[in-house]
Order: sequence, then structure tokens, then C-alpha cells
Amino acid sequence: MRRFSRHERSWLFVAVYFAVLIVPAWLLFGPGTGIQIVFSGLLQGMLIFLVAAGMSIVFGLLDVLNFAQGAWFMLGAYIGFTVYEALPGEIGGGWRFAAAALAATLVGAALGLVVEIGLIRPLYKRPIFQILMTFGLATVMEEAVRLIWGPAPHPPMEKPGLLDSQFYLLGQQFSVYRLFIILVGLVMVVAVMLLLKRTRVGLIIRAGVQDSEMVEALGINVRQVFTWVFALGTAVASLGGMVVVPFRGATLGMGNEFLLAAIIVVVIGGMGSYEGTVVASVLVGLTRATAEYLSLEYFEAPILAEMSILMVMVLVLLVQPSGLFGREE
Repeated sequence: MRRFSRHERSWLFVAVYFAVLIVPAWLLFGPGTGIQIVFSGLLQGMLIFLVAAGMSIVFGLLDVLNFAQGAWFMLGAYIGFTVYEALPGEIGGGWRFAAAALAATLVGAALGLVVEIGLIRPLYKRPIFQILMTFGLATVMEEAVRLIWGPAPHPPMEKPGLLDSQFYLLGQQFSVYRLFIILVGLVMVVAVMLLLKRTRVGLIIRAGVQDSEMVEALGINVRQVFTWVFALGTAVASLGGMVVVPFRGATLGMGNEFLLAAIIVVVIGGMGSYEGTVVASVLVGLTRATAEYLSLEYFEAPILAEMSILMVMVLVLLVQPSGLFGREE
């Protein structure tokens, strides 16, 4: 009998877990409730992915675990909100929204460039100092946002006209804007995957991870590539913060909220594995959505949703100590 490889065992675990999570909910609570749980799970999963993707890519390439990633998510929300409100209404909601998203992404990328060059690069050989520095940077960024925009939360901004509507599926009503967020996450999944697997830049990145000295010997500035990869991670997080504003608003604590879930996703998926990050984001999102429904309907214990993803992390690490798709040392 052929033995399953480690990669195959991971996919088998994921398939069984999804089946155990979704099928009973679909059968016990009905298709309407089942589709609501799946929709909510995908929404939460894609939001977490937008924070976790940058963490995973940067760690896989640079061995830097950026604990300030959530701060970029928060910053993107505030930048996007400010740009949207500053533009005149005559421009149209769609164009204002697009401009706000572009501004948040560019500011996030630019700040990422500055931070990598000025703060991260001198600490590549000192991992403990990296952790302390990124923790401190997150605090500084949060205090800067508090100083500039004030401590009060900003309400959800107006949705673009085309996205400010509802649709029905299996008799249940869903928000078009939330579907848009899911699609943004899926587009980012595919775009980053294509970048890493199908482009020359992706080839350089993957080669640089394996042997940066050899790549530099070919005349390629690997350090510069690493800098742009770090900026890519911060830009994705900033874009995620921007797209969440129309239905959640902008608050000082939003970065830390998503950072914790993103760290759990990176650990479950396997440190530095982009494939694992994608799968774990959906897994965590669906787990959280299911736990939220059960806690509201039967247990009246909202903390169950947060506990559920921690329990999933423990379960995965018991089965695969290095995460679902992480590299075994």
C-alpha cells in the first residue's frame, strides 16, 4: 500500500476538516444557514489573508516575522477614509473609492520601503531584535494614528453605488460589498501566486530564498528585491484595511485584532508557506464563522469564536508540528 506524502496528508487533513465543519452545519441547520456560515467564513478568511499574506511572504523570504503587519492594516483604513472624505462628491463614489484604495496601497508600500531599509535591514542577523523592533514599531504607528486622527473611531464610510446593494442566495440576503471583499481577497491570492510562480521576479525571489549569494553572483541585487517584497507585504495589508472601512469603519484596535488571527493563520499554514497561508485563512475563517453561529444560537458565549481558532491551531500542530505546509527543519 502506497504511503501518503507529508503534503498529501496535509491536504487530506484539510479536506476532512472542511467536511466535518461544513456538512453537519448544512444538514442540521439547513441550506440557508449553511450558506450564511460559508459566506461569513470566506469573508473573514479573506480579510485575515490580506494581513497574513504579507507576514508569510516576508518570513519565507527574509526570516522576519513582522509583528507590525496589523499596524499597516490599520493605517490603510485611516488613509483610505481620509482620502475618500477629502475628495469632492462631484467626482463620484466609485472614483473616490478607487482613489482611496490606491492611496492607501501606495502609502503602505512607501512606508514599507522606508521601514525595511532603515529599520529591518540592519537587524537581519538579529532575530530577537527584529521581534522587539516590530512590536515597538506597531506601538509607534498606533500612537501616531491616535495623534493625527484622534482616539475616536471613524464610522463606516459610504459604499460605492454599484456595491451598495443586496443579493439573494438560497433565500438568504447578502451584501454585495461583502462579496466584493471576498473577490478582492481571491484576486490577491491569484495575483501573488502568479507573481511567485510565473514571473522572473518570482523566480529571483524563490532562488534568493534558497541561495542568495549565488543569485547575487549572477549580478542580481537580491537585497533590493527583498526590499520590494517587504513593501508588497505592507501594501497588501494597507489595501485590506482600506476595503474593510465601508462596513466596519476605522478604529485604533483593528490592527491588533486582525494581527492575532493572522499569526494563528501563519502558524497553522506553516511558517513561510504561501500555499499554507491561503488554505489556513479559509480554514480559520470558516471555523470562526461556525463558532460564532453556535455561540449566538446556543451558548451565548462570544469568546467561543476566539477560542475555536486557537483550538484549531493546537489540533493542527498535534498532527503536523511544523504546520500544514511548513518546511520541516
